[in-house]
Amino acid sequence: MNVIIGLEIHCQLSTETKLFCGCSTDYRNDEPNTHVCPVCLGLPGALPRINRKAVEYGLRVAKALEMEVLEESEFARKNYFYPDLPKGFQITQYDRPLAVAGTLEIEDDEGHAKSVRITRIHMEEDPGRLVHMGGGDRARYSLVDYNRSGIPLIEIVTEPDLRSPQEARRFLNKLRTMLEYLGVFDGDREGALRVDANISLEGHERAEVKNISSYKGVEKALTFEITRQRNLVRRGQRIARETRHFQEARGITTSSRSKEEEHDYRYFTEPDLRPLRVRDWLEAIELPELPVARRNRFMAEYGISLNHARTLTGDLRLADFYEQVAAVDPALAATWVADTLLGELNYRSMGIGSVPPDRFAGLLRLIRDDAITDRGAVDVLRIMLDQCSRGEACETPAEIVRRQNLGKVTDDDFSAVVRRVLAAHPQAVEDYLSGKKGALNFLVGQAMKETRGRADPKAITRIMVECIGSEGGF
Repeated sequence: MNVIIGLEIHCQLSTETKLFCGCSTDYRNDEPNTHVCPVCLGLPGALPRINRKAVEYGLRVAKALEMEVLEESEFARKNYFYPDLPKGFQITQYDRPLAVAGTLEIEDDEGHAKSVRITRIHMEEDPGRLVHMGGGDRARYSLVDYNRSGIPLIEIVTEPDLRSPQEARRFLNKLRTMLEYLGVFDGDREGALRVDANISLEGHERAEVKNISSYKGVEKALTFEITRQRNLVRRGQRIARETRHFQEARGITTSSRSKEEEHDYRYFTEPDLRPLRVRDWLEAIELPELPVARRNRFMAEYGISLNHARTLTGDLRLADFYEQVAAVDPALAATWVADTLLGELNYRSMGIGSVPPDRFAGLLRLIRDDAITDRGAVDVLRIMLDQCSRGEACETPAEIVRRQNLGKVTDDDFSAVVRRVLAAHPQAVEDYLSGKKGALNFLVGQAMKETRGRADPKAITRIMVECIGSEGGF
């Protein structure tokens, strides 16, 4: 049975003020219920006023996705009761959204290009935030923080074109990257992007999994749902049309309520806001260099591989970091940033912003000038990252090399080390002379240990073969 997946992505726009009032959106480190006013608290008589910057951000996304901006769009009231919705309704867009009919290209599970259709983009306000005291489904009570109430959102709705959890995650990763390049979204802000996923097996009812807050969570929730629904079909049971909740800690979804129909929300036009006629704003909106264009430029300008260019442009801050250090040696920088630095950062759960570009450029210069081996460079990098993670002043790579004695040694020093290793392991020498090539790798490894990675493995191998081949050389 084919899997059918559609996504509804709620993206907080990184404006300075809320969608319908002047309250600050920079609330996350402040006390609850301190960034509020009569408008975002829904007090009687308070009137909303549209945030122009939020509309411009929405149009920027629509233009990047090559969508059709409607001649006229309008806001509506979506009526439902929930503690985090102080008015008793949410101001959103319904039958006349901001834009329709776009696409975003990803790779499918076979590595082929695939266009995912975007149904619509509409604008709406974020509700408040519930803080469950005592933990999730077993909370003893809940607190409400209205600081988030009224934060501007765009909701990006896809057609049911995705066919696996992996495709869904690739789509979200690409969309997030594009939003960050556009400057409308800060992915580091908690709760800045939330996903509702609709999933079904072909010919069966669909379930909706609400408010998934991470990309890994989307993949896990969809994987669980596919298994759950297939098991129901296998047992001859009916798949209920319902809304489900993803419990990230347990990796499962649980039934929340039966799926609402559109009429349950009693949509009607928001009487306090005029329709938007903003199609002519598009001409004045200039798009920045987007990920695909930047990837192509990296390959043309820096001569790096497609894989490296794709990795380096997959995150805006990473791409900016690379361009700051590429002047040392573009190919060398691409290899060390994409392959080595990212691996070390992921291991430490650190971001690229933790690394001073000037320090990393200094390390690249040492590698380029053959003043340090690759192994020694990794040791220096790890010392630098450990210092950064502890909040200490980061030493220059040259200072670390001097302090740790990690500079590359000369061939004369190699010869002395090689002779000691050969004298200490005569059996390995005999094994090599009898045709066991693996013995040479062992001997080279022993020599590398003695030099603490300061030697060039190729030079060690060459000198070792010369010493073994010379009569009485060891």
